[in-house]
Amino acid sequence: MRKAFTMAAIIASLIISTPALSNTEIALLKQQLDTLKKNYEQRIEALESRLIETEKRTQYIELKTQEAAVKPKQSSFLTQNSFNPAISLILDGRFADMGNDPDDYALPGFMLGGESGLGSQGFAVGESELVMSANIDNTFYGKATLGFHNDDGSTEVDLEEAYIQTLGLGNGLTIKAGRFFSAMGYLNEHHVHTWDFADAPLIYRGLFGDQLRDDGIQLSYIAPTDTFLQLGAEIMSGSQFPSAGEQNGIGAATVFANIGGDIGIEHSWQLGLSHWQANNIEGRTGGGHAHGEEDSAEETPSFDGDSKINAVDFVYKWAPNGNPKNQHVKVQFEYFDRKENGTISMLNSGPPLEETNFDGHQKGWYAQTIYQFKPRWRAGLRYDQLESDNTGFDDDVLMEAGLDSDGFKPKRMSAMIEWLPSEFSRIRLQFNRDKSYQESDDQIFLQYTTSLGSHGAHQY
Repeated sequence: MRKAFTMAAIIASLIISTPALSNTEIALLKQQLDTLKKNYEQRIEALESRLIETEKRTQYIELKTQEAAVKPKQSSFLTQNSFNPAISLILDGRFADMGNDPDDYALPGFMLGGESGLGSQGFAVGESELVMSANIDNTFYGKATLGFHNDDGSTEVDLEEAYIQTLGLGNGLTIKAGRFFSAMGYLNEHHVHTWDFADAPLIYRGLFGDQLRDDGIQLSYIAPTDTFLQLGAEIMSGSQFPSAGEQNGIGAATVFANIGGDIGIEHSWQLGLSHWQANNIEGRTGGGHAHGEEDSAEETPSFDGDSKINAVDFVYKWAPNGNPKNQHVKVQFEYFDRKENGTISMLNSGPPLEETNFDGHQKGWYAQTIYQFKPRWRAGLRYDQLESDNTGFDDDVLMEAGLDSDGFKPKRMSAMIEWLPSEFSRIRLQFNRDKSYQESDDQIFLQYTTSLGSHGAHQY
């Protein structure tokens, strides 16, 4: 800057003292001034870019560690904790139009459970949530989530989450204990209202009954590296689908690893690997909500044995100048592979009881792309595909249990467009060309989602 002032003073003095200064010399001086100006502008732009990149990386790490930004001081704990929860209410409603009867839905080669199925025709309350969370003190953070959803015309209330999590444990370690969504895969930890489509990927529907959650403990570690690296493990009770272990024992376990980072200020990526395993499963019954009410005379498939699932996921994001508010692209991919060994029984059959040995192999994947083309508008495409190779000595039992796919590969294509008036509301229109069971189905969903009250940042 001092050079610029000096140069300006020289030019001024020359103009005053030397009226006869040639045009060539004046042009040369102006050129030198322009060069100095451009150099300083380039330096300022470089500093601004570095600042944006640093802020983006900081936000990325903060979201992954899930730690609150402000921690109460221990000395003032009693005063601040008198009533400190952040309370939010997620309201979700939808209209669904389907060509086939949703009560007849089945996924060939997979035993449905949990909350899997197509839901109800017409108007219905979607997955609404009441969330309470807060720093309990300078050591723990707590969160509880109540879920409200429609089931055959009636509203069910479910305790989806209830856990505590350590704050500032140090050395990159975090411990979570209670009921929570497993870190298996990428989408599983994300709440339904943050999904990019109105329904779960087919592979999540077939393996987890839409989502995998359980009671247990999770340990995660974030390495002190420039590239984001997270390692973790979970020990679960195994009381929730797709396991069915003892309530007082350890029925399931998960290990996972995530690595990711930024490429400049406009690109970011994350790659994940995970493994879930449940041994000595007893009495895992099929029949999700789509099959209606069960009665004592209805034959119900039940699985006893061991189950293992391996998964890989990848996410890529792009935002011009690192700012996703106006425009961004998100590409998401997940692949799951499950192997099971045990016995399939048809409860309430016989006598004698209908059963067969079972050697199951089920796998599937989905890929989706979301494009925000305007500040308040997003559009997306998704493709799902599954396949299975299940064997047993009694094919009739496998057929009754819905586990004999007869070579059929379920698939589905989805397209959606949504309008976001603000960060607290969304209107979505979605179309599915569903070929996941023998009769193809055209499905239309019109959905609204709103957020009331304080709501924390979403995960990457």
